[in-house]
Amino acid sequence: VMLHKPAGLLTAARDKKQPTVMDLLPDVYTAIGCMPVGRLDKDAEGLLLLTNNGDLNHRLTSPKHHADKLYRGTLDIPATEADVAAFAAPMDLGDFTTQPGRLELLEDGRAALVTIHEGKFHQIKRMFAHQGKTVQTLKRLSIGPLKLDETLAEGGWRVLEKEEIQALLTTADMM
Repeated sequence: VMLHKPAGLLTAARDKKQPTVMDLLPDVYTAIGCMPVGRLDKDAEGLLLLTNNGDLNHRLTSPKHHADKLYRGTLDIPATEADVAAFAAPMDLGDFTTQPGRLELLEDGRAALVTIHEGKFHQIKRMFAHQGKTVQTLKRLSIGPLKLDETLAEGGWRVLEKEEIQALLTTADMM
């Protein structure tokens, strides 16, 4: 399932205190064991995949399989070419060192496209903070070959097409 996650929901199967992305789907998806693929921060929005295929879930979130995740973020102060270079190298964030990513500056640096393979806890926010910047908004645009369906409103979802599933399986080295 492709979901356009709105800001304000937890990316979790369930939570006793807060609404989760699973609250947007019919109960049948919970009943068949559908789970989010990776995480999006509570205040982030954009593409979230849900599957009941545990192997696919693991492979799409594992950096080993290089499923690029593309995000668009806006910043409090403009990013620079020095930030582009910093993102292209491993970055030591204290508790882990990132794999090299890609940063493309937009709108005089106040917006940027970021491509990473990992998706650790608040990774993009922490990478920008390491560079002295604060992320104001963050939206995931794609995972591997799958792009967010622009016709989906925030909170909207749809079942993936057969070709989309095959492309994800290929990216995950499962075909």
